[in-house]
This record gives sequence, C-alpha cells and structure tokens, in this order.
Amino acid sequence: MGLVDMFIDEVKLKVKSGKGGDGIVAWRREKYIQFGGPAGGDGGRGGSVIFRADEGLSTLLDLRYKKIVKAEDGDKGGQKNMHGADGADVSVVVPVGTIVYEDVTNRVLCDLTKHGETAVVAPGGRGGRGNSQFATARNQAPEFQENGQPGMSLDLRVELKLLADVGLVGFPSVGKSTLISVVSASRPKIADYPFTTLVPNLGVVDVEGLRSFVMADMPGIIAGASQGLGLGLKFLRHIERTRVIVHIVDMAAAHGRDPYDDYLVINRELREYKFKLSERPQIVVANKMDVPGADENLKRFRAQAGPDLDIVPISALTKKGVKELLRKIVEVLDRTPFFDVYDDLDADAAELLRTGVPDFTIAHPSDRVWEVLGPLVERLLAMTNFAIEDSVKLLARRLRRAGVDDELRHQGVRTGDTVRIADYEFDFID
Repeated sequence: MGLVDMFIDEVKLKVKSGKGGDGIVAWRREKYIQFGGPAGGDGGRGGSVIFRADEGLSTLLDLRYKKIVKAEDGDKGGQKNMHGADGADVSVVVPVGTIVYEDVTNRVLCDLTKHGETAVVAPGGRGGRGNSQFATARNQAPEFQENGQPGMSLDLRVELKLLADVGLVGFPSVGKSTLISVVSASRPKIADYPFTTLVPNLGVVDVEGLRSFVMADMPGIIAGASQGLGLGLKFLRHIERTRVIVHIVDMAAAHGRDPYDDYLVINRELREYKFKLSERPQIVVANKMDVPGADENLKRFRAQAGPDLDIVPISALTKKGVKELLRKIVEVLDRTPFFDVYDDLDADAAELLRTGVPDFTIAHPSDRVWEVLGPLVERLLAMTNFAIEDSVKLLARRLRRAGVDDELRHQGVRTGDTVRIADYEFDFID
C-alpha cells in the first residue's frame, strides 16, 4: 500500500449509542418482612460513542473500513432494587485536528485540537425505571415500569484538517517540498514534475533555538482548485487552520508558466474558497533565484505586482535567503490570531441546534385521522411497555404534559377521532 492510499483525511460512518436497559416490575417477598412493597430495579445506562484525539495518529485510515460503530446496550434492572449494568462505551481514536460533522445537517459535533481531548458524539440512552421508582403515597404498589431510552443513531462525516501554523501554497514543482525539507526534519518526495506531493507534509521548524512552529507543505493546486479540479479541495481543506500563508512563486519559470500569472491564479483560488483564506497574512516568496534568468523575472514580477507587495527572494536549493524568510514568518505569526474553521453551513446548523426544533408536530392526513410526529413522542413510545395498562396511562399523562392534547384541540380534533402515533392508534376522548 502506497503513501497516497494510507493518507485518508475524510470518512463517513454510522454510530449508534446503546439503548438503556428496561426497568422491571418486582416485589419484595421475604420471610418476616410484613410489607414488602415494590422492588423492581432500574435499567443500566446505554453505552456512549466517544471520539478521542491522539497525536500518534496522522490519518483516518483506521476508520475507512468501519461502516458502523455501536456501543453496548444497558442491562435490565433486577429484583430487590438491583440496578442493571451500564453498557460499555466505545472510544473512536482519531488524529489531532479532526472535526466530526453530522452528515445530513452539516452540524459540527466536535473539533478535537488537543492530544487526549474527548467528545461524546452519541450519548447512551437513559435506563428505564423499575416499579419501585413510581411508588407514591397514593399508589404504594405500582404495577408498571419504564423501558430504557433508545440510543442515538447518527450518520457522521469525519474530516482531518491538519494543525499547522504555516501553510505553503503554490503551483506544483515551485519548491515547496524542497523548502520544508531544508527547514525541518520532514523528508518529502521531491522531483521536478507536477503533483509530486500528493499528500500534505508536516514539519516542525526551529528558528535559531528561540521559536518553533509547524509548517505544512500542501499538495499543489491549479486553476479551478476551489471547484475541485486537480488536487484543489484536498489541498484547501488542510490550509483552513493555518494562520499564515507562504505563497511560493517559481521565478525561474521552469515549466514555461509566467510567475505573475501563477501568483494571480493561486490568490483567486484562495478568494473563491470558504473561510476567507485570502484575508489571512500572506508572505510572497520568490524561489529558485539561483537559476539564470530569475533576477529578470523578479524585476518584471515586482513591476506587475506594484511597490506595495513585499517579496522575499530565496533559493531553497542553496538555502540562500531561507533564514531571513523564517524570521519574517515568526514576525508575522506573533501578531496573527487563530481563525475560525467553520463555514456558513456550520453556523446555520449551530443556530438551529441552539434555538431547537419542535418536540412534536401534528399532521392531518384525512378527515378524522391525526398524526403526532417528532423525536419526543418517538422516545416516549419506545420507553412504554404496552403490555401493561398502567404504563400506557403513564404515556398518556406524559403526552398531555408535553402539550400534545392541547395542540390537537387547537387544530380541531374531535372526540372519537383517531390519533396515530408511530404504529399505534388511539381514539381521542375529550
């Protein structure tokens, strides 16, 4: 398996948290105990699906072939008020820099940026209560219990966005890999043909023993990268977190391209991509100044770009000007804040989560039939034991407290109309 196959930066999978265990109906019947009473224990909590960041990982390869990640269900309660065992949690280990989205809504569930950081993506269902929990002064011998709360089922999109302070951008073969190889311990593949770098390379750069930062050599992009052409989207995803962009231009024009045209194309792609990449500090680097003709190209470039553009000339191959470039990078880094990596779709989804969605809705498919839909009623139905009449009565009280009856009346329900909730039908009695 080659390096390209091993670097996986986006996967989709389904996660399911465990269902809570059911409570039970039981009675305490012991010799010499005159009033035994209810003794049904509660069910255990369902297991949760937890994501954990590990700096020892650099790819999502381990998740590529996992279609479903499922936590354990909780055990049902026992007699003598014994609590059921909790279901085991499942830990999903991912690289630092991983963002987990709910695939349908694009809502960000977690952004793991530190080693050891964890996030509960799908919490387990609460255990159902046994009959002893329902004992009151008016009902000292309840003969009903509660089923466990269902677990959550989510379709996720997991993305790895590398954590780098500095991102190297530029057309293929402008010298990005060479630069990162001379300023860090990274040893990327280097050759004089397009798209040598097919995956991002990270290197830790030490500047004169006083300052260090992480530099990422991104895959080269071409015109149309922001629309997905070439390696564009794979490149752009990993530059989202970078605070400073180092734009390398080939002043030798080795592949027949015009340096200024290359500069304009790359900046256009940055502008058209999300996260306002073009607004981040950018250091323009004129590379390959050791090649004959590069000085003339640089003069022409300066005339086209104008006097306000600061350009750092270097030769990554001979290391001339590299120290000055690193000092410049440190200077810009020290005054540049971190940027948000969420786009407008994420913000919309977060707002929807904050304001909440209706617990239930009412539909009226035919003249005397009404349907109650929504997450609240689905959860309450799953926690109801329909074989026990008192449990069904408890469901009716809960729906009433949630406002279902009032909403039905408001919409015009009449006594005798059929109310359908999931697969169950009831006659409405006012």
